Amino acid sequence: MTETVKLDIMSDPICPWCYIGKAHLDRALAAHPDHPFEIEWHPFQLNPDMPAEGMDRRAYLEGKFDGKEGAVKAYAPVVEHAKQAGLNINFEGMQRTPNTINAHRLIHWAGIEGRQTAAVSALFKAYFVDARDIGDVEVLTDIADSIEMDASVVGRLLESDADLEDIRARDAHSRQMGISSVPTFIIAGQHAVPGAQPPELWAKVIAEVTGK
Repeated sequence: MTETVKLDIMSDPICPWCYIGKAHLDRALAAHPDHPFEIEWHPFQLNPDMPAEGMDRRAYLEGKFDGKEGAVKAYAPVVEHAKQAGLNINFEGMQRTPNTINAHRLIHWAGIEGRQTAAVSALFKAYFVDARDIGDVEVLTDIADSIEMDASVVGRLLESDADLEDIRARDAHSRQMGISSVPTFIIAGQHAVPGAQPPELWAKVIAEVTGK
């Protein structure tokens, strides 16, 4: 039996490179069902200062990338890499850029129930495919329900301050460690692999870790 190896993933549910990176990793893991990884997802907000209600996505992108042309140029490689990963991102449908603190709380609570990766997958799909506002409490409780969590409990937790400070502290800790972009993968607590790496790289990592 292969000894398990911790794979910590710093990610944000509205980060397209995180979505692409997960698709690549998923493909590699599916091709190596005896992989050793025990995966844990960690909070990293791309926009920690985003208003609680989020903001208009076009305004956000044009502000971040110095106008419309800059936004289009910045997103061209995202579109290309998403296609290569077999993903269809519904950019046309996405109206708002949400604050993701509550989405990260949902991922945390899902982790307690052993449903963390399911929560991450559902959030990516809701945002990038269904163009839903994953900053909205109703959307988040619906996602919780879809992965067999108790939506009413999650709804009550989201209306409270439960684990807010913990998520912020964990985000801050990652930044103090020197992580400035996501996704960042940390293998066995020591080797950092930044960016949306292709399945071939993960195949090599799995081979090195397992000695096969």
